[in-house]
Amino acid sequence: FEHPAGGYKRIFETVEELNEPLPATVTGRIPSFIKGSLLRLGPGLFEVDSEPFYHLFDGQALMHKFDFSNGQVTYVRKYVKTDAYVRAMTEKRVVITEFGTCAYPDPCKNIFSRFFSYFKGVEVTDNCLVNVYPIGEDFYAVTETNYITKVNVNTLETLKKVDMCDYVNINGITAHPHIERDGTVYNIGNCMGKGATLAYNIVKIPPIQKDKSDPIEKSKVVVQFPSSERFKPSYVHSFGMTENYFVFLETPVKINLLKFLSAWSIRGSNYMDCFDSDEDKGTWIHIARKHPGEYIDYKFRTSAMGLFHHINCYEDSGFIVFDLCAWKGFEFVYNYLWLANLRANWEEVKRNAMIAPQPEVRRYVIPLDPYREEQGKNLISLPYTTATATMRADGTIWLEPEVLFSGPRQAFEFPQINYKMNNGRNYTYAYGLGLNHFIPDRICKLNVKTKETWVWQEPDSYPSEPLFVQTPDAVDEDDGVILTVVVAPGAQRPTYCLILNAKDLSEVARAEVDVISPVTFHGMYKP
Repeated sequence: FEHPAGGYKRIFETVEELNEPLPATVTGRIPSFIKGSLLRLGPGLFEVDSEPFYHLFDGQALMHKFDFSNGQVTYVRKYVKTDAYVRAMTEKRVVITEFGTCAYPDPCKNIFSRFFSYFKGVEVTDNCLVNVYPIGEDFYAVTETNYITKVNVNTLETLKKVDMCDYVNINGITAHPHIERDGTVYNIGNCMGKGATLAYNIVKIPPIQKDKSDPIEKSKVVVQFPSSERFKPSYVHSFGMTENYFVFLETPVKINLLKFLSAWSIRGSNYMDCFDSDEDKGTWIHIARKHPGEYIDYKFRTSAMGLFHHINCYEDSGFIVFDLCAWKGFEFVYNYLWLANLRANWEEVKRNAMIAPQPEVRRYVIPLDPYREEQGKNLISLPYTTATATMRADGTIWLEPEVLFSGPRQAFEFPQINYKMNNGRNYTYAYGLGLNHFIPDRICKLNVKTKETWVWQEPDSYPSEPLFVQTPDAVDEDDGVILTVVVAPGAQRPTYCLILNAKDLSEVARAEVDVISPVTFHGMYKP
């Protein structure tokens, strides 16, 4: 689809929270097993008084909820009352530096106190606009710093700010944990490793405790991955996990620690200023055993890429297969997600996307015994993939992917699977949000075995990440529905929760409300 009317600009505009749930107008029939809550997080406040936020990941966290009960649906949203939000509202300015927006000292202070506040360093944001997930019996709204925020998912009330640094050695932690069937949570974050070098720790948080104590208090590091550069850890957004292994990719997008410390000790810098991209580094792929946690020092390498989201990861006959939403090359995709770019007219949006890294869904395969074949031979013997791995003279193992989906400036992103049935296991179907020159305008389904695709799309409609909900008596992997929040700015009721049949992406029902909503990133279905 083309979007010359520019309706997508409305999903990057500030909205107010709702004091009471709004009843939705339902078309079609809500499946009887959908009787919980769809929770979503994203930016909702794109400026404070006269001060704008500049990047897609800067707006203050807004939590959305669609509640389903006996075929009836309501919608409500509340701002997460983080320190970043509360202080911004109180002082009517940006107080804490965000991803792409710098906070300056209070202009009302005198010249001496302003001078000293420049040199105190910048506070780390707790603006938890990226995702929400359960830990034990509690739920946390999260970003990618060391702070997570406990929320009441029934009332959307903000309960407690938690600093993960109080429990484990990490500097920040991703918004994409893996959660096992018993509720055990695994996540990854960069840290100070041995010998004053940077590294990456896998953190394990146990499930609900019999004594009802907080599982976070029993968090521990289970394995550490080394960093390929001493003072430049890679930007980490997600990781892979099979039943017995962790998979972690170190991309060429690096956080320059020296820039980070020097820039933040003075003034005028934000997170985006502290990234470097190094084409020569390529991508380093690390694996570790889960039980016990043990790093396996094989030197897997591949070409430079950007990576945000793993799709799935599984073991098969002595190999690890992992599927990714990759971006070609070494440049940081976030350089193209400034709000000025996303709010531009359609022809300008397309021009910006033309020079950006190009998206591709890829499958890589790692041999768990890479030394059994002679140098130069393909080590991959799985009959269903063209992905290769080759031992080189310097002892590195070079991986080449199989491309599962590729379309010019058409990304398959924000991927989801039938997580309950297939996470860490051989699987067939992935669901994604289709980005058209970075504008979300369709829902996609991909058969990773045959590369067949299905699409749901309507004119001037902007959906969000598709969440899969399995039917209670599911036999097939795609027995279930997809939930997505769609914004149709020109419609009488411009926000709706859309329910699609996961088999063919045909519409099952929609629940529309007469308020517009901004973009959301990630979320969950709570039964």
